[in-house]
Amino acid sequence: MPIFEYKCKKCGHKTDFLEKAGSNKKHICEKCGGNEMQRLFSTFSVGSSSKSSGNDSCPTGTCPLS
Repeated sequence: MPIFEYKCKKCGHKTDFLEKAGSNKKHICEKCGGNEMQRLFSTFSVGSSSKSSGNDSCPTGTCPLS
């Protein structure tokens, strides 16, 4: 099961939940008890390539591959 990150609309607290993809489960904020949690876009879930382009002009590895 994937891990999804949520942010509370009431207090802004962020937390992660392990849940099935496509789940409609409602989560409660562990900090304030708010019941409006917004799923956040996660750059980790988008993925990145670990392939090396052989180009040293992008030392951090965050540049898009050609």
